[in-house]
Amino acid sequence: MFRLLIVGLFAYATYRFAKKVIDEVPDSFEPLPLPEDVERRSLRRQSAAMGVETRR
Repeated sequence: MFRLLIVGLFAYATYRFAKKVIDEVPDSFEPLPLPEDVERRSLRRQSAAMGVETRR
């Protein structure tokens, strides 16, 4: 019972910390853009994994 309480408190503290960090990220923040070639290659791989042939 005591262990369950400690795990619950740890999970709640981790949740609050993550929420605080996410809220501090400015709205104007944009992740690094991927080069076009890398993005196209990853989309091709994803389509192939789904069994769909890519259109060229």
